[in-house]
Amino acid sequence: MNENTVHISKKKVLVIGELLADLISEKDIESLAFSSGFVMSQGGSSANLCANLKWMNVDAELIGSVGDDGLGTYLINEIKEAGLSDKYLTRLSNFQTSLVLVGKSKNTPDFIAYRSADIQINKIDDSLINDAKLLHTTAFALSKDPAKSNILNAFSKAYKLGKYLSVDWNYAPTIWNDDNGINVFKQICRFKPLIKISLDDIERFTGRKLSIEESMQELNNIDVSAICLTCGKDGVWFKKENSPWIYKAALSVKEVISVTGAGDAFWAGFLAYFIEEKPIAECIDNALITASKKIGKLEPLYKRSLI
Repeated sequence: MNENTVHISKKKVLVIGELLADLISEKDIESLAFSSGFVMSQGGSSANLCANLKWMNVDAELIGSVGDDGLGTYLINEIKEAGLSDKYLTRLSNFQTSLVLVGKSKNTPDFIAYRSADIQINKIDDSLINDAKLLHTTAFALSKDPAKSNILNAFSKAYKLGKYLSVDWNYAPTIWNDDNGINVFKQICRFKPLIKISLDDIERFTGRKLSIEESMQELNNIDVSAICLTCGKDGVWFKKENSPWIYKAALSVKEVISVTGAGDAFWAGFLAYFIEEKPIAECIDNALITASKKIGKLEPLYKRSLI
């Protein structure tokens, strides 16, 4: 076990969503229009979060789908290295493993997604929902059918059973194409989930450049259990339903290596404490600690740093 691992008692988290191959630029680039060499790594917000939870000794399972190809084999091997099971990962012979090109950056990374197998998530077995304490998914996973319908159905069942629900609303128009995501967002909010959303997410979702204050006003209209508005180096604002917003500053890091995956690390840190019934402020503290560890290294948290 990594010496930095946070030891948490086991509570089942069911993560439903994307497992992708990330091709990340070797150099920092502002846009993928600039040429660069690329390095492949396991990616996908859902898979990253699940691996981070496992790194923190949380009992987490990943439901997703990959192609029956070399990239699919690579991703499953990476998932196993992270300590996760591939029991609920479907391999599909008629679909290619999805991949994303990412421009490494100290700011918001530029990316292009090439999707196939990741949207083919099947119906989630009722026994998995029954055994879970919390279900998590992402806007990325909710953007296309059949995954969208099957995830919403699972969330509906979990909500009726009184389970905790979590959504990283990492909305991007290029993923949703002609769908603005509003109807799906309204559907998911009916289940009173925990919502993580960034300033970039809100700008893409609303189509407007909003300040932090304007973003909080926008989110005041959402009736959910809790909302975290992440603002990068400017920290995080958060609130529980019917409560005022609270601010916590981002932690300083010795050197910013890459912000890619920092949001997934942040939310994993939050959920690891949340399922232990910790106060929301403590959940945020752990989220900021976990994110700062990821920002300070290029590799996933569960891998030993090479620098």
